[in-house]
Amino acid sequence: MDNSAVYVRERGNLRQVSDIVLAQPKPVSSCRRTNPFVLRKEHFIFTYNEEGSLRYTSKSLFDIALLFVADNIHHVDSLVGFPEQIGDRLFVAAEENRVFLNPDISPKAMQLFSDAYGQMVLESLCLRNRFPLLHERLDDIKTFHSLKSLDLFGCKLGDSHELFQHLTSPSLACSLFQLSIGGNGLSDAGLQRLTAPVRMMRKGLDCLQLLDVSYNPISESALKYLTCLPKLVKLDVSGTRMKLGTGLKTKIQDLLGLIYSEKPLDSFDHSRCKTEGWAEQVVNQWETNSSQMPKQKKIEESRTSALRFFGRQKFVREVLNAVPLICQNAEEAETERLHFCRPAANSHVKETQNPTTTNHQAKTPWHDTKKRKHQSEKCDTPHPSPPTKRASSSGFSAEDIDLLNSY
Repeated sequence: MDNSAVYVRERGNLRQVSDIVLAQPKPVSSCRRTNPFVLRKEHFIFTYNEEGSLRYTSKSLFDIALLFVADNIHHVDSLVGFPEQIGDRLFVAAEENRVFLNPDISPKAMQLFSDAYGQMVLESLCLRNRFPLLHERLDDIKTFHSLKSLDLFGCKLGDSHELFQHLTSPSLACSLFQLSIGGNGLSDAGLQRLTAPVRMMRKGLDCLQLLDVSYNPISESALKYLTCLPKLVKLDVSGTRMKLGTGLKTKIQDLLGLIYSEKPLDSFDHSRCKTEGWAEQVVNQWETNSSQMPKQKKIEESRTSALRFFGRQKFVREVLNAVPLICQNAEEAETERLHFCRPAANSHVKETQNPTTTNHQAKTPWHDTKKRKHQSEKCDTPHPSPPTKRASSSGFSAEDIDLLNSY
């Protein structure tokens, strides 16, 4: 295998490939299947006959070839066009071969499957309160470009995380339906930076309907950055600097067309968020693999103590089902829930009224005009009127220009 030549038949022509180095056999102590040309136990099926004698039969050529491709998955150019049944079996073979635990091969291999099979690889990803996993497997997570639901609650993203560019990328624009970025220390500047590509270049988050920005230090002035999400249906701003009142309800309804929900929306319940797809077990392997754990002192001490008392599996289970770290108790979480949704009955009416109305009073419901007149008289000086904010969101504001200059 060291000096042998590799030949490839492509379009009827046989050519020699000199730059491909196949996977070499591992030591005897290793259980990995690496060299299919050597007769090994993996190539045979051992059974017992009625007399109790050991007998074996060879595996099919397809299974042997599948193992060979799984061992050398980093040399595959593309899987586009291969049936999903073969892709599924190849993914399982690569997973059993612990290919996705190798940080040098895993991103390319995961990108290979994602390009070919999209949402079948991973449709929903839940990384709630699992910030070590996010920061350590960021390159692999960026390859999941067909996600419908992404939960990043408590992942310590801050205001300028490199994942922002992936969230607003064209690859996720047509698939991402639900996004949770709560509990990340995201301020008004961070929300401005996150939505900058959408507001300025009209690219990204085209299909986003559910957004969770709860337990972030954002204020009402950051709501203008969400006007670039045309399909936004539900919004969670619980635990922020926004206080429930008539002014907040009016502002969100004017800017986003959403009304306050008296009952908590089930869509923001964490129990509904799950990791689903072929790579579900791979994500669990990343979490449970001790060699991939971060080296930070605080995280290492907490997880070591958890391992001593509860064991790794139970600790991982508790992390997956953990409540938001910022909420102290259930009563506090219950009282601070600020859920807004688009009214189903009035949504069509507002869409028909928007092209014809030219002033702000024509767009607002008639039964709230008296209340809004009193609010405008009281809050004239500290808060600008909604029409001025709508005008600033349509073009480039001074803050947006400063943000552009920073790039």
